[in-house]
Amino acid sequence: MVEYGKQVSAGRVYRLMKSMALPKMSTSKPVYTKTVSEQGECINHLDKQFGPAKPNLVWASDITYVRVGGRFCYVCVVMDLFSRKIIAYKVSSKIDKQLALDAFSIAYSKRGKPSGVMFHSDRGCQYTSKDFRKAIDQAGFVQSFSAKGHPYDNAVVESFFRYLKKEELDRKSFQSVMELELSLFEYIVGFYNPRRPHSFNDLLSPDEKEAIC
Repeated sequence: MVEYGKQVSAGRVYRLMKSMALPKMSTSKPVYTKTVSEQGECINHLDKQFGPAKPNLVWASDITYVRVGGRFCYVCVVMDLFSRKIIAYKVSSKIDKQLALDAFSIAYSKRGKPSGVMFHSDRGCQYTSKDFRKAIDQAGFVQSFSAKGHPYDNAVVESFFRYLKKEELDRKSFQSVMELELSLFEYIVGFYNPRRPHSFNDLLSPDEKEAIC
């Protein structure tokens, strides 16, 4: 790999880390407890139509995990599919409905409380809970869900998480939630939204794509 003008092999990096007793990146995953959706149908209204014509037509959301110290924390993001902009994110030590509710509330306020937006996610209990469905209904949104066992139905957010971890999170070791939140702020607010070119946007950043809309 080449970075900061230096060329070094992965094997040499591993040997140097081992000689300095540095921890390697964790590949372990948290254990999830299976839960049952609380109510209602889970219809895929989006159907992989990932290119809406303007902002605030389709939002997509998902949750990922990050190791912080000796435990896992969870990051929920809300993305506008028009520009691929992350309009909200929230960190929590619990992967519960409140995490999704908080992220949605932040996005809803930041975007001026729009109505008629399609909100797409997987079928996790956070999004199928009565409280989350109530919040979606009260906002005048249409809720859409990925088909069961089809992660590609939410491929755009999944792709964002891959780049977030590759370009930022997997390069660091977090000992506190504050460190994780600072890293997310630097990447999302300081780099991804305003400056990172996106192929879907003809190499414009998400902020640039929305600015010319």
